[in-house]
Parts: sequence; structure tokens; C-alpha cells
Amino acid sequence: MKLHEIKPAPGSRKRNKRKGIGIAAGQGRTAGRGQKGQAARTGGVKGPYFEGGQFPMVRKLPFMRGVGFFNPYKIVYRPVNVGTLAEKFEAGAEVTPDKLVELGLADRGDYIAILGDGELGVALHVQAHKFSASARQKIESAGGSVVKLEVKRGGYRTR
Repeated sequence: MKLHEIKPAPGSRKRNKRKGIGIAAGQGRTAGRGQKGQAARTGGVKGPYFEGGQFPMVRKLPFMRGVGFFNPYKIVYRPVNVGTLAEKFEAGAEVTPDKLVELGLADRGDYIAILGDGELGVALHVQAHKFSASARQKIESAGGSVVKLEVKRGGYRTR
């Protein structure tokens, strides 16, 4: 097979309908646009939201619809389980957001939330932005400590 021998599959390429080429062609004279009126003119029909010139309903609705709405005050936490900390850290280790970033458990600038899923058999000194009640209880019962870090709006990632 050579480059000049390549052809599209039969039936995959359909010829365009040639409108306005004469009455015998079937799409002559008005070319499928009907007779007179706005739809027959160049420039065509108005868009789907056009309501005859009055102020469209869509523009009266609040400006918070769709994906574009962004709440600058929303805080998103990166969850890390107690069981994961037990696997990654040795007894007596200091757990900070920076160390979690080094291990690939969080991204730089993430707020960290420690959750209580899993077992913790080693004493850890954990610093994070949020703790669940079960996580706090497991860390303290294993002989570790909990330090809650300050949450600044706008200082860390908010989405």
C-alpha cells in the first residue's frame, strides 16, 4: 500500500447537498428555507435564548449558576488516615504538613485533616489543621500528642 492508494471507506464520505442550484435539484429556489420571513433571510434565526427583544429570563436569574461559581471562603481539607501515619512514620516521629508533602500524602499548601481510620500502635506527635474525634483519641491513647494548626483563609489552597 502506498500513500496515493489510500482511500476512505466506502460510504464514510457523503457529498454535500448543493442548495439553490435549480428547481429540478429538489432544493432549488428557496433552498429549503421556506418562503419569506426571518428564517429565510441571511443572518438567520435568533438564538435559542432570544425572547423577542424583551430582557431574557436567563439574564434575570442570579449570577451563580453553573461551574463558573467559585466560593473564595470554602476550605478543602486533604484527608490522611491514622493507619497511613502508622505505616509511614516510626515511633516518636514528628508529623507535619511538610513531611506529609515529602512522602506524597499531600500537596504543598493543602490543609490537612487527620481521620481515625486504621490502627495506631506507635506514639506520634502530629501537627495538622483538623482532627476527627476518633483520630485525636487514637493518637493520644498511643502516647502521642496533637497540635492543631491555624487555618488562614486565602493563605492555603481553597479549592
